[in-house]
Amino acid sequence: MAARRLVLERAAVPCWRRAYSSAGTAEFLHRSIVPTMHYQKSLPRLPIPKLEDTIRRYLSAQKPLLNDDQFRKTEELAHQFEKGIGRELHEQLVAQDNQNKHTSYITGPWFDMYLKAREPVVLNFNPFMSFNPDPKSEYNDQLTRATNMTVSAIRFMKTFRAGYLEPEVFHLNPEKSDTQLFKKIIRFVPSSLSWFGAYMVNAYPLDMSQYFRLFNSARLPKLNRDELYTDEKAKHLLVLRKGNFYVFDIIDRDGNMLKPSEIQAHLKYILSDNSPASAFPLGYLSSENRDTWALLRKDLLDNGNEEALRKIDSAVFCLSLDDFPIKDLVHLSHTMLHGDAANRWYDKSFNLIITKDGTAGVNFEHSWGDGVAVLRFQNEVFKDSTKAPAVSPQSQPASVDSSTVVQKLDFKLNDALKAAITKAKQNFDANVEGLSLNMIQFQEGGKELLKQKKVSPDAVAQLAFQMAFLRQYSQTVATYESCSTAAFKHGRTETIRPASIHTKKCSEAFVRELSKHSTEELQELIVECSKYHGRLTKEAAMGQGFDRHLFGLRCLALSKGIALPDFYQDQAYARLNYNIISTSTLVSPAVQLGGFGPVVPDGFGVGYQVHDDWIGCNVSSYPTRNGKEFLQCIHKSLEDIFNVLKGKKVGS
Repeated sequence: MAARRLVLERAAVPCWRRAYSSAGTAEFLHRSIVPTMHYQKSLPRLPIPKLEDTIRRYLSAQKPLLNDDQFRKTEELAHQFEKGIGRELHEQLVAQDNQNKHTSYITGPWFDMYLKAREPVVLNFNPFMSFNPDPKSEYNDQLTRATNMTVSAIRFMKTFRAGYLEPEVFHLNPEKSDTQLFKKIIRFVPSSLSWFGAYMVNAYPLDMSQYFRLFNSARLPKLNRDELYTDEKAKHLLVLRKGNFYVFDIIDRDGNMLKPSEIQAHLKYILSDNSPASAFPLGYLSSENRDTWALLRKDLLDNGNEEALRKIDSAVFCLSLDDFPIKDLVHLSHTMLHGDAANRWYDKSFNLIITKDGTAGVNFEHSWGDGVAVLRFQNEVFKDSTKAPAVSPQSQPASVDSSTVVQKLDFKLNDALKAAITKAKQNFDANVEGLSLNMIQFQEGGKELLKQKKVSPDAVAQLAFQMAFLRQYSQTVATYESCSTAAFKHGRTETIRPASIHTKKCSEAFVRELSKHSTEELQELIVECSKYHGRLTKEAAMGQGFDRHLFGLRCLALSKGIALPDFYQDQAYARLNYNIISTSTLVSPAVQLGGFGPVVPDGFGVGYQVHDDWIGCNVSSYPTRNGKEFLQCIHKSLEDIFNVLKGKKVGS
């Protein structure tokens, strides 16, 4: 998920700007005067940092995690690497990059990292983001919301494919760049130069190469390395309910979307189907170990299920309709992060999940893309479905015979496949049973107060996590914060390393030496953390972190059959990449909360949002860690930081 704040609210599009089909339904969200991919050709390339900068940044990240003897050893190995094999690998990587100017140096290794991973995608890779409720409460009826969100999702797809979707641009000076005048001028600048035109007014177009994978796409399990599959010709929607699979064409032969009243009728038919829950729900197989799933998929194909699996893989997207309401935010997180695997297909690019009470969210497969694309999709779908809903609670579904249109997929399962589904369910239940999800909402301040005090809101949140872990476990550990590099062609993410000598010093002052420091001294320590974190964030966003560079060099060595350099065999390198605290943030008017599983068995997965006057935090953990206590420590840390910034004395 993107580490920077993404706010993609746009002015409501006047009705006359919508494009209508012969059926009278708005087929597009809007018609951007600047073509969607206008900037793509001229996006800058992701830079490969200088090797000496990477080594310096790497050692700075290691400093708070190692004692003096350990650090000396790691420093020695790092400098040997920099002068020797590392230099050779770096030069080869640069040469390879120069021969592949159509992409970025991280694209191949990053796809391989995801697609070669053999762990189940659920809990290990797929994150979730839940939508805010529709502001009009009566529109949160399951059928109404499912219809409206489906219509808006299809409008998004059609708008994107027609080239009418507003390009994704990060505006630093929106008064100049996010204007009709600028758009009218920039659309006439050739694509090969358009990025430079935006740059002149402090606007940064973002890479949109991932967007096409949002629809008609799936990850296919294969032995050793999975594949990404897309079939843009397919016109059907996949709907899951009670572990049963339904499909119906949502696009007609002329490429127009079905009338919303017909979509509503078909969804109502599915919601009214009295068929029992599937005895052997195929969805569980998508939660399995990838090699296990690859072999089972082959068995499914051999058993005559090729057509049914093709329907699943090529469907526009997967709509999961759950038969229960949401009890609270913890239940919401469990439902959207993993739910009941019977009613999910974790390999689809995303599952749009809507529960009995109309609570909605997205669970997305991570190999094809990152939070920037999914968040844009969610923002547009939320805005369109709430401001221009296709149906109302009073709308009558069309008088159509859905039984002739909606097809329920039938799977041919032999005893071995039935046993495999049962086993997959047992594995899934065991994995989920060990997962704890907890959350807090810190109500004593947020972004506004922190900006008044001239400190970075993100830096304060990350400092609180460091302080909390020190308070709970008396140590500083490897910490990961995701940062988008979408400002570059085929950029993915870079790592911000929030654990620094500054956060360690500040955390120790608050947790262990409070009585020794005045409020002013503590304020200075917070400001120092904020400045350093700001620098790290800027470096990461500009492709000047160290993690992806070192990862690329390591992958290059392995691909050339070179013995793994000693640098990579250093225990300190392994420890730094064993991210006990993994964090990601987003703030959006469409999203209520987001989260993901821990990335290591004894870690925390921390999804957080810094709002204007409060901070939300969602923590996942397994039994080796106490997430509830960690959140209590985060709350205490935030309380202390805010009190110090307000000039109050802090009690221990």
